[in-house]
Amino acid sequence: MLVQDAQRGVRTVFVGGFWGQLVSSVIWLTSAAVGYWVTPRAAILTIVFGGFFIFPITVLLLRLSGGPTSPTKGNPLSSLGMQVAFTLPLGMLLLFPVTQLRLTLFFPALMILLGAHYLPFIFLYGMRMFAVLAAILVGGGVIIAQYFPASFTLGAWVGGLALFVFAWIGRIAVHQEASRNA
Repeated sequence: MLVQDAQRGVRTVFVGGFWGQLVSSVIWLTSAAVGYWVTPRAAILTIVFGGFFIFPITVLLLRLSGGPTSPTKGNPLSSLGMQVAFTLPLGMLLLFPVTQLRLTLFFPALMILLGAHYLPFIFLYGMRMFAVLAAILVGGGVIIAQYFPASFTLGAWVGGLALFVFAWIGRIAVHQEASRNA
């Protein structure tokens, strides 16, 4: 199987990352609202525990939309997808010392980790849009940490909005590709 064919398989099955990013954006925006109207601790618990459900909900939505829920068995990129999935939870261990230093750095630091997590998606999906998403998340996290350090929820709002917008960009790109190939 050629790399481009494997990437197309991942891109097609996961609709350019649409469902996963849509679910992630809902969790980020819910966490932002919880952080604004409830407490920072509740917001952190919302995003951490909500994150455990991103993949199962994504698979459920793929199933409900009538498409396949995983790439074909011969797709060599399936194992890369699983490996990439574990980078973010392991990287989140860095959030413990960061939040001990300053609680309001939680979401900017998580944005940076999430942006780094999206870098392998460029190859996995064969889509450069993930480089732009990664740059927005990392750059946004750095800017918020540097220039808006007093805001606890700003990073959650920005991160959630970026994920929402790029979910739709990925979906549109995959549908356009399918139309061209039809």
